[in-house]
Amino acid sequence: QVQLVESGGGLVQAGGSLRLSCTASGSMLNLNAMAWYRQAPGKQRELVAMTTSGGSTSYVDSVKGRFTISRDGAKNTVYLEMNSLKPEDTAVYYCNANVQRLSGRHSDYWGQGTQVTVSS
Repeated sequence: QVQLVESGGGLVQAGGSLRLSCTASGSMLNLNAMAWYRQAPGKQRELVAMTTSGGSTSYVDSVKGRFTISRDGAKNTVYLEMNSLKPEDTAVYYCNANVQRLSGRHSDYWGQGTQVTVSS
């Protein structure tokens, strides 16, 4: 069983910064793409940023230039550095990972979510 554990959310004023972390643990052959999603109240979950196992990254337009996704392969950890935060960034942030299990099959796993609240 693979688990994703997130940390780093909290309350911050507009213009401030936060760093989210997500660590994958459990039995796996490979940890492939890792991503951060967010879901604001009354809205659908959206992809915020993604990084492949090769290090390529992509971002939703609304966070480009403000957020940076990175990963530490040795620690099976993905980070989301969030700068110049805006009230509209307020949401529950979820970590997602595509994992190749010991069976060889690929599955997606989700973290429990961490609340980010940006006050104006």
